[in-house]
Amino acid sequence: MSRPLVVALPGDEELAAHLAAELHADIADTEIRSFPDEETYLRIDSPVSGRAVAVVASLARPNSRTLPTLLLASTLRDLSPASLGLITPYLAYMRQDARFRPGEGITSRYFGALISNHFDWLVTVDPHLHRVDTLEGTYTIPHTLVSSAEPIARWISEEIHRPLLVGPDEESAQWIAPIATAGGFPTVILEKERTGDFDVQVSELSAAEIPADDLTALTPILIDDIISTGRTMIEAIKALNAAGLAPPTCLGIHGLFVDDARKALRDAGAARIVTCNTIDDPTNAIDLWPAIASATAPFL
Repeated sequence: MSRPLVVALPGDEELAAHLAAELHADIADTEIRSFPDEETYLRIDSPVSGRAVAVVASLARPNSRTLPTLLLASTLRDLSPASLGLITPYLAYMRQDARFRPGEGITSRYFGALISNHFDWLVTVDPHLHRVDTLEGTYTIPHTLVSSAEPIARWISEEIHRPLLVGPDEESAQWIAPIATAGGFPTVILEKERTGDFDVQVSELSAAEIPADDLTALTPILIDDIISTGRTMIEAIKALNAAGLAPPTCLGIHGLFVDDARKALRDAGAARIVTCNTIDDPTNAIDLWPAIASATAPFL
């Protein structure tokens, strides 16, 4: 049987190389580029017919990267693979999963249909689930959701003295709970009210809510699945400061960092900013590639 084939979208070659090594797969020889008018040119020079193929594509900037990914999938499909899957560590378009106002598009559903129509399977990391608990219904193909909990808990145990996990809002509890369980860490969840894309208010934190007698001996770690504008974490930092806690480490599973988010977090008092390597960024400190490879292996 032929070895599996890993195909990287431009910019994802490093992740593809790591996965290919872990999976004992070949890396496809390709030419993928843009014409001057920004249309995409694709050519696959490696044999595809009859092989299990995995496309590695980071969709953190989905509007510019989704169309090339779908065109790549269509090109590969024309070359008769045995199966064709997508590895995208950050799954975009999870925010709008319901119609809140008349006429709104439920874009998570439409995006899921696009991916499901082009691929046979999907591997991603901790998708941003809101009012649903799974991807069932949104994605109609087999999929595996990689959990970052154990790698994050291991990093915290090795790097942070007397950690206190802090969730900036109620939604963050679903990501913090397995990390707390894996590491045996105390946890506090704040409350958030969002009034706009850049307007967030977070509840104050009282000393009584902290499960320790000596607040100054704790190291708060603000954890959320996505750091985008950073506004939620900035407001949470203010609440921690008001409670007399030490400057926190801000930890995100997916670091999007829109505009000046990193600087804004540091200016607000973040002692450190750390992310998993689902999106390439200087803040990457927690390696999820082995877990992603392990989740991909059954599809190949």
